[in-house]
Amino acid sequence: MQNPTNEQEKQGLIEQLFKIGAHFGFSRSRRHPSTSPFVFGYKNQTAVIDLEKTIDLLNVAESFVEKIAAEGKAVLFVGNKSEARKVVADIADKRNLPYVAERWIGGTFTNFKQIRDRITRLLELKKQDEAGVLASRYTKKERGVIAKEVSDLERFFASLVPMEKLPGAIFVVDAKEEAIAVYEANKAGVPVIALCSSDCDIRTVQYPIIGNDANRESIKFFATRIAEAYDRGRMAASAAAAAAATATA
Repeated sequence: MQNPTNEQEKQGLIEQLFKIGAHFGFSRSRRHPSTSPFVFGYKNQTAVIDLEKTIDLLNVAESFVEKIAAEGKAVLFVGNKSEARKVVADIADKRNLPYVAERWIGGTFTNFKQIRDRITRLLELKKQDEAGVLASRYTKKERGVIAKEVSDLERFFASLVPMEKLPGAIFVVDAKEEAIAVYEANKAGVPVIALCSSDCDIRTVQYPIIGNDANRESIKFFATRIAEAYDRGRMAASAAAAAAATATA
């Protein structure tokens, strides 16, 4: 679904968000001041997020993602909490986009060359294994050590294989939970898009989306919207390239 173009569509989207509990934030005591403008009120001491403002923020984020995709840049998806892991992995895998759903490795952005070296090492070992080089060159004990290395490398770096350079943006589920990723993105100049509940500091997020970041259905909804925006950007770029090729033929 693209950005709502009229009030009726917007109301329908609000109802959809309401049904999945996207309006639930955290308790008043956990609220971060930066999210105050997006909190409609409180019910039983729980923040109620203003979904109309959430939709406005989502529209801005989607437009930015479309632009990034049209420029041929990747978006790195990050969601390490249990509610987000499978959602993030499935969405990114489907599009061959990089993701982190296990643990953010310090230096992923700020020491990118070293991270890329580890990915290269992983790819080389797997290539050698498939070609039978490891079996012919190393003893059984040595192969066991290498197998352990490959297992560790796959656990932390396999999902980053598509990231050959710093991405055009990072999409984070819960900016508070992923504070290190947000910090590194800011330091490396990578724009941050983040699903943030009422307890997050959104001052370090360039494209915040205020909504429930602790509910799997809410996370899936927003992550899917960002991914679909990426798809639209890629398709628009492909269509423009095809039109240009036809015009010069």
